[in-house]
Amino acid sequence: MSTITPDVHLDAQALNDLRADFRGELVGPGDAAYDERRKVWNGSIDRHPALIARCTGVADIRAAIGLGRRTGLPVAVRGGGHSFPGHSTCDGGIVIDLSPLKGIRVDPVRRTARAQAGVLLGELDRETQAFGLATPSGIVTHTGVAGLTLGGGIGWLMRKYGLSIDNLESVDLVTAEGELVTASEDVNADLFWGVRGGGGNFGIVTEFEFRLHPVGPIVLAGPVLWPMESSHELLHFYRDWITEVPDELTTAVIHRWVPPLPTIPAEYHGRPVVMVVACYAGPVEDGERVLAPLKAFGPPLLDLCTPKPYLALQSMLDPGFPHGRWYYMRACDVAELSDDVIDIAVERGLAIDSPLTSYPIFQLGGAIRGVDAAGTAFGDRSSGHTFNFVGATTGPDGFAEQREWVRQSSRALEPHQSGVYVNFLGDEGEPRIRDAYGASAYDRLKALKQQYDPGNLFHLNQNIPPG
Repeated sequence: MSTITPDVHLDAQALNDLRADFRGELVGPGDAAYDERRKVWNGSIDRHPALIARCTGVADIRAAIGLGRRTGLPVAVRGGGHSFPGHSTCDGGIVIDLSPLKGIRVDPVRRTARAQAGVLLGELDRETQAFGLATPSGIVTHTGVAGLTLGGGIGWLMRKYGLSIDNLESVDLVTAEGELVTASEDVNADLFWGVRGGGGNFGIVTEFEFRLHPVGPIVLAGPVLWPMESSHELLHFYRDWITEVPDELTTAVIHRWVPPLPTIPAEYHGRPVVMVVACYAGPVEDGERVLAPLKAFGPPLLDLCTPKPYLALQSMLDPGFPHGRWYYMRACDVAELSDDVIDIAVERGLAIDSPLTSYPIFQLGGAIRGVDAAGTAFGDRSSGHTFNFVGATTGPDGFAEQREWVRQSSRALEPHQSGVYVNFLGDEGEPRIRDAYGASAYDRLKALKQQYDPGNLFHLNQNIPPG
């Protein structure tokens, strides 16, 4: 039985009513599991909820929402717990924890998969790859499917098959009033528009249905590395080269120090490098021809872009983003890699002074632009690249310095910003959220919020207030 600290105003009768119907685990500050259950991926987020409700199904979710509505306490929703600014937890409120919901059902004939809200990317990939299929998702396997998808979903297949939301067939969602609804192109189409990019503003999605595509199981993928001092010349070459590559290829340029991974020879560990990470979503032999000019440039310091299982590609960056590190992030989109943008990119890479700090520049375009811009709530589909500056430490020591590097990097790119990917936003205020969607879509999202959550129960997110 959970013990709630006396300074938290959680109505005892309401909590007892919840216990009577709840089938999952209820964890409060007095429980042995509390400190472990309240942890989230970003170690710099240290919050103490009044109650963690670990749900086993829709009935539990409805009951937990009802408790939040009756008590007026803050309600946070946790899928994978990967929210950069810590929106999946709260102080003194109720965390509706969806992580026990792990159901996945793949239909290899229809090429669809249904995934519950607690599923992680690696878990979904494992099930779909058993049939040589995949849906576009992110780049770290312990990211939650729910949060990634609701914000858009960028990753290694996006230029060929679009964003995660572009492959979403339907969702089941519990509203602030506890109603279970389905949303698709044919049912509650307005809500389906909103959840494809609008985050968790409109309710708790309990299950996702994705469209799948033939991928792998072997793909040509991985990083090609050059010394950091080659960054300026490489980026100018890269800018010209990607104008001719097919949509099957998605790349990201990453500036960082080489991590001590067993797949990388020890003599390179700790060396400042610039790398291009690639994934060719097509026949390996075609990818070899497309990537040949990149592999010949320089020549590279190290070429690890080789045929490998798609699952190996998906987990490749996991060691760089483990649970518990302290992370601070800022991001923006740019229309193109202009000379000025390249100069800034090079300067910010050379200014990295931590083995854990890095930043990717994701290549966009391709199938992302092939979707009607008004068809989903996602922001600017015309952007050329997304920058994501990530300052990281193992704990509080040095964190302020890495945070300042991130802020300086973001400020340097402000004159060139064309928008921002909502999943990379921190707590940056309403103007930045509006920037993520554009004025027209933002106003439409506010109206949708008024319809589905007029009391703003679901406000611990990149919040769109009712209006």
